[in-house]
Amino acid sequence: METVYLDHISATPLHPEVKRVIIDHISHSFGNPVSQHRVGDAALEALEGAREEVARLINANPEEVVFTSGGTESINHAIKGVALARAKKGNHIITSNIEHNAVLKSLRMLERMGYRVTSVPVDEFGLVDPDGVKKAITDETILVSIMHANNEIGTIEPIAEIGRITRERNIPFHCDAVVSAGVVPVDVEEMGIDLLSIAANQFYGPSGVGALYIRPKTEIWPLLDGGMQEGSRRGGTHNMAGIVGMGKAAELARKEMPQRMEHLLQLKKAFIDGLGLIEDVLLNGHPTQSLPNLASISVSYVEGESMVLLLDEEGICVSTRSACASGSLRASHVLLSIGRDYAEAQGTLLFSFGMTNTLGEVERALETLKEVVATLRNISPLYRKEG
Repeated sequence: METVYLDHISATPLHPEVKRVIIDHISHSFGNPVSQHRVGDAALEALEGAREEVARLINANPEEVVFTSGGTESINHAIKGVALARAKKGNHIITSNIEHNAVLKSLRMLERMGYRVTSVPVDEFGLVDPDGVKKAITDETILVSIMHANNEIGTIEPIAEIGRITRERNIPFHCDAVVSAGVVPVDVEEMGIDLLSIAANQFYGPSGVGALYIRPKTEIWPLLDGGMQEGSRRGGTHNMAGIVGMGKAAELARKEMPQRMEHLLQLKKAFIDGLGLIEDVLLNGHPTQSLPNLASISVSYVEGESMVLLLDEEGICVSTRSACASGSLRASHVLLSIGRDYAEAQGTLLFSFGMTNTLGEVERALETLKEVVATLRNISPLYRKEG
C-alpha cells in the first residue's frame, strides 16, 4: 500500500537538493565557524551564505537573522527576550487567543513573573481585528505578538495593518511565521515586523533548525547565554548541517514559491470541492485569506483521533491538530475561539498538502475519508439518533 502523506503542516520531507547540500557539507566540512583558521573560515563562509538566503526569503538583511534550534526557540527568544529587556518600560503584552502553544506558554511563564497579558479575540474565521489590537494598547505595552498564519485553521492575519499600528506607537511587533514563511510571501519591511520566527522543516528543510529575525535597535536579551556566536545573541555551537540545509531550502522556496503556491491551491480546491460528498462537514478558517496548503475540517458525530487511525490503516497520513498539541485530550483552543463547540473541535482533521502530492492522491484521500466517516457513524449512537 502506497502512503499518501497529507500532514505537511507537521513536517515536510527534505527537498532532494537540500539533502544533497547537507550530505556534501557533512562529507567535506567539520569546522567550527568561530575558529580562526582555514577550516573554520570555510565553515564561516557556509554559515554566512545560508544566512544570506534566509534573509532574502523574508526581505531582511543577513545581520538581522539569528539561527536557532527551530520555531519554538525563536518564539521563546522573541517574547521572553523582549519582555526582560523592556521590563523597566512596562509589563503589558498583547497577543491573540489562537496563538501557538509556544507563544501561549511563554506568556504564561511571564505572567507568573508579574507581566500582564491581553488576548485579543478573533472572529468566526479566525481573523484578528487590528482595531482590537489598537484598543488594547496601553502606556505599559512593551510587545505585541500576533501570528502570521494559524497552524490549525490556516487563516492569514492582517499583519501589515497591525504592523502600522505598532510602529505608530513605537511598540516592538513579533510575528510567528513558522507555518507561513517559505510557503507564502513574507516581507518584514512591508509588514512592519520587528521580530519574526521561522522554521526550516515547514519549507522542505531539516528539522531542528530555525531562525529569528531581529530588527536593528530592537531591545532583546539572549535566551541562551554562552559564547559569542550569532553576534552574542544566541550562544552555543552552530548546527552547521541544519543551517546549511535551511539556507538551501530558503533559496529554493524563494525561487519556486509561485509554482508551489499554484499547485497547492489546485490540490486544496479539489479537496474542498470533494467534501460535498460527505454530509455534515464544516470547513474551518477563512475561505480565501488562508494558507494554500492547509484545509481544516470538522466532521460531525465522529472523533478525530479515530478518523486519523482508520485513515492511517489505509495509508492516508493526516493530523487532528498541530503537532505540538498532538496527544492532548483537550479540545483545540483555536477551534473553540472561532465558535466550534467541543464535539466539533474533537471531530477535526487537518489535511496539509505538499509540492509532491497529486490530484490522484487527493481523490484517494477523499474516497477513503468518506468510507472512514461512514464506518464510524454507523457505530455512533448519536448519529443513529439524529438520523
